[in-house]
Amino acid sequence: MPIQIILEKCTGCKLCLKACPFNAIRIEDKKGLPAGRQAVIDLNTCNLCGACVPACKLKAILLEKPDKACIVPDIKDYKGIWVFIEQKKGKVQSVSYELLGKAQELAKQLSCQVSAVFLGNGLDDQLEELVWHGADNIYLIQAPELANFQDEPYTNVLVKLIQKYKPEILLCGATSIGRSLISRVAVNINTGLTADCTGLDIDPEKKILLQTRPAFGGNIMATIISPNHRPQMATVRHKVMQPIAPDKRRKGKIIREQFDSSLYASRTKLLDIVEEVEALINLSEADIIVSGGRGMGGPENFKLLYELAQVLGGAVGSSRAAVDAGWMPYSHQVGQTGRTVAAKIYIACGISGQIQHLVGMQSSKIIVAINKDPDAPIFKVATYGIIGDLFEIIPALTKKFKESLKR
Repeated sequence: MPIQIILEKCTGCKLCLKACPFNAIRIEDKKGLPAGRQAVIDLNTCNLCGACVPACKLKAILLEKPDKACIVPDIKDYKGIWVFIEQKKGKVQSVSYELLGKAQELAKQLSCQVSAVFLGNGLDDQLEELVWHGADNIYLIQAPELANFQDEPYTNVLVKLIQKYKPEILLCGATSIGRSLISRVAVNINTGLTADCTGLDIDPEKKILLQTRPAFGGNIMATIISPNHRPQMATVRHKVMQPIAPDKRRKGKIIREQFDSSLYASRTKLLDIVEEVEALINLSEADIIVSGGRGMGGPENFKLLYELAQVLGGAVGSSRAAVDAGWMPYSHQVGQTGRTVAAKIYIACGISGQIQHLVGMQSSKIIVAINKDPDAPIFKVATYGIIGDLFEIIPALTKKFKESLKR
C-alpha cells in the first residue's frame, strides 16, 4: 500500500482527521490495540497528498510515493506554430482565421512558419482561403469518418501529427469543439494547456509563448508559460484576435496525410446535429448587439431589446445575471463564462459592467451604455453613456432609428 497506518504507534488521537483536506480518514474502535481505536484511511478517497503525515506526532503514518522522474522532452526539436482549423459541415469557422492572423504575428518574432491543421472530408475548396489568411502550410487529413467532429478520432489524428512533426506552439479556438478536443490532446502528449486566453505574445529573451487569461473570476489577468514541455498549447476566445486581410498572392504548401482506419474509430456514434434557431442573427458574428442585464427587471422587458435589435439588424445579448435569473437562454450570454463578441456597436442596457461581462465585450468598437446609476462601472469603458430610465430611453431610440433608417 502507498500509505499505511502503523498500528503499534497509532492512538486514534484524531489529529490526522483535522489535517486531511479530503475527509479520507476515520477513527474506528479496534479491540486488542493499546488505545482501543485506530485511524483508518479510505484509499478510494485519499489522493496521497501527505498532509496527514506531519500532523501525526507519533509518526504512525507511512507514506511511500512512487518515484516518477519528470521526463522533459528535447524542446529544441520543436519548431513552428500550428493552428487547428475548426470546420462545421465543411465550412471553416471564423475563429480559425482569427488565430491564423495572430499566429503570423507570433511567427515573425520566432522566425518560423505557420501551419494549419485541417481535419474533415471534402475540404479542398477551403484550402486557398486558409493560405490567403496566413497559412504557410496545411496539414490536410480527409476521411468520411472525419466529416463531423468527434472527440476520439480527432484526438488520435492530432496526437499522431504532433508526434511526427513536433510543432512548438499549437493554438485552437476556445469553442465547444476546441475545448473538448485540445484538453484530450494535451493529456495524451503530456504537455501544458492554457484555456480561454485573451492575449498571446512571445517572451523576447526566452522565446516562449506568453499566454494571458482572466483569473479569479476575471478580477486579475494571469500570464502563464510552459517552459519545459512542447508544444505550448492554448485555446483562444472567439472575437479576441483579428484576422489579417486575405492576400490572394500568398502561396502555401499542402501536406496530405493518411492514417490507418483504426485511428478513426470512435466509441460514440453521432446521431444528429441540431442547429439552434436564432431569432435574429448569430450573436458571435453580429456587428450590432443590444444587450440587457439585471436592470431590465424581468424577462418580459427584453422585448424592448428585440424591437431595437430588429430595427438595427442586430442581435440580442445578455449579462450573466439575466441568464442566471432565467430571463434569457445561455446562448445569449456575453462575458467570461459566455460568448466573447467584438461588435461594431454594443448597446448595454441595464448592465452594471462587472469585469466578468467586460471581458466578453470590451473589444467592441463603439460601446453605448444606458444605466440610471451614474457610477456604474460600464461607463468607464463606454464610448457614449446615457444616464436615465432605460424604459423611456430604449423605446425613444427604437422610434428614432425607425424614422431615420426609412429615409
